[in-house]
Amino acid sequence: METSDDLAVSVADGIGLLELRRPPNNHFDEHLIGRLVDAAAALDDDRGCRVIVLASEGRHFCAGADFGSGGFADDKVAAAGRLYRRGAQLFDVRTPMIAAVQGTAVGGGLGLACAADFRVAEPSTRFVANFALLGFHQGFGLSVTLPELVGRQVATDLLLTGRRVGGQEAVAIGLADRLAEPGRLRETALTWARSIAAAAPLAVRSMRATLRGDLPERVRRALEHELAEQIILWQTRDSEEGIAASLQRRTPVFRGE
Repeated sequence: METSDDLAVSVADGIGLLELRRPPNNHFDEHLIGRLVDAAAALDDDRGCRVIVLASEGRHFCAGADFGSGGFADDKVAAAGRLYRRGAQLFDVRTPMIAAVQGTAVGGGLGLACAADFRVAEPSTRFVANFALLGFHQGFGLSVTLPELVGRQVATDLLLTGRRVGGQEAVAIGLADRLAEPGRLRETALTWARSIAAAAPLAVRSMRATLRGDLPERVRRALEHELAEQIILWQTRDSEEGIAASLQRRTPVFRGE
């Protein structure tokens, strides 16, 4: 399979491995998400691939979009629109996907992790829906995926506070599905993937499609709403303060303006 500087793709023993390679934080943009979507679609058509493991190189799984550089620094609205159009296609992938989440999955990185069917975490893993601390609405389809995983009440708590959820709590609330021993995250995800790959592939895809139902359509509608809300809030002083504080690694001071 094709491998680029920031995305490695391989297939072995029925498992397709997609590895983000922008360490340490693995920030994404529409180009990386587009390559990820295209690679996953290619694995869909590869008879040798029965399950996908989504992983990352470096300390953290994914810190979402980098607001300090690239398209997001130049024009957040246009960049987010392009990103969401491509990101929505990730939910069209027919092959089961397991995310191996090390370090932190924050903001859009949490959205990427929640796009997978399953998440494997370590005790040191941190899941963070930090949008309220940046001063704008959640994105990447989390309006749909997060409540489906943890329930509306817990999702509301996580979104309104932006608090960090460790690996053990993540498993307890349903945000993660399995807790790996420290240093065995990738191994645990691959072992789980092998058990899925050993099942009848046509039956697995059929069952998964039934259980997901209209999820791709609901995510697309959510993405449209999320972007509309983000466009409004990106024009506020609170959002300007939240993003600046994040880039400067300081505590934001919000004034409701």
